[in-house]
Amino acid sequence: MLEEKGKYASATQNRRFVWEKVMWPLILELNTTNFTNQQYKKRRDQVCKELNIPASRIAGGFVSLLLKGILYKENDLYSIHYRLIPYMRLGANCDYATAVREASTK
Repeated sequence: MLEEKGKYASATQNRRFVWEKVMWPLILELNTTNFTNQQYKKRRDQVCKELNIPASRIAGGFVSLLLKGILYKENDLYSIHYRLIPYMRLGANCDYATAVREASTK
């Protein structure tokens, strides 16, 4: 019998998936700290089509990243946490664990 994940494990898995498959590649592709909703949706749709997954799974992870403080919304733009900017400038791979650690560091 398969065990189901709890809601916290599922939320973390969704955040990790969205960060590593959608958000960070989008940020590196644009080479800027902010992006529009249209740019995000274009990348999201591309990933959904490639991996054959529903957009609702990605939407939940995206909102969760906002609530965690890794992403910020400013008017019509979304931006990454300021401590992630050096990773973007270097073009380095910034996995979810690194993003959480940097965003939660005071």
